[in-house]
Amino acid sequence: MKDKLKAIDDRIKEAAVSCGRDPETVTLVAVSKTMSAEKVRQAIDAGVAVLGENYIQEAREKVAELAVYQVSWHFIGHLQSNKSKYAVKLFDLIHTVDSVKLAGTLDKEAGKINKVQDILVQVNTGMEASKFGVSPDGATDLVRAVSGFKNLHVRGLMTIPPLYNDPENVAPYFRTLRELRDSIEEERIPNVSMDGLSMGMTGDFEVAIKEGATIVRVGTAIFGERY
Repeated sequence: MKDKLKAIDDRIKEAAVSCGRDPETVTLVAVSKTMSAEKVRQAIDAGVAVLGENYIQEAREKVAELAVYQVSWHFIGHLQSNKSKYAVKLFDLIHTVDSVKLAGTLDKEAGKINKVQDILVQVNTGMEASKFGVSPDGATDLVRAVSGFKNLHVRGLMTIPPLYNDPENVAPYFRTLRELRDSIEEERIPNVSMDGLSMGMTGDFEVAIKEGATIVRVGTAIFGERY
């Protein structure tokens, strides 16, 4: 696994340098959904510092089993409001807030444990019916609304673009997210930091980096195929 991780790190560095960016501005989230705690342990031993999980119950078990490790856990799946109380206890960053209702529930649950929860607003840049996320047109209003919750801190935006065989075809969707981030940043909304752009996965993270990604979510290239 060390070799796989090094290969990904090298590709991140190469993609960043090729567009004049500092590779240190890109965070790698190793997507560990469906992987056993032992496999995740191997990844941590190989150098992984940030793990991404999609399912609350699965994450609860892994986080508990691997509690001795100083790693950061991110939630990157669709979050149901009734799982918010677990999410705020488990995760340093929640990537997938796409409604005021969900934000309100997270705020309430974070308040109960005296936590300010870092979140990203998920944007459906491809406007796909099969995907979650606020529309690009509605993103600024959602960020504004969420900024009013005292136990949440908006740290940026996230997207899952349409799937293409050629990664270059995904670039416009990443560009849309970056431009949206820039326009929201210009508004200087209180309690909002637009430093995070979570976009790009195993098949297209290099394109995402060239379009401004600060967080890339890579699973298969690190852990292998899921079964």
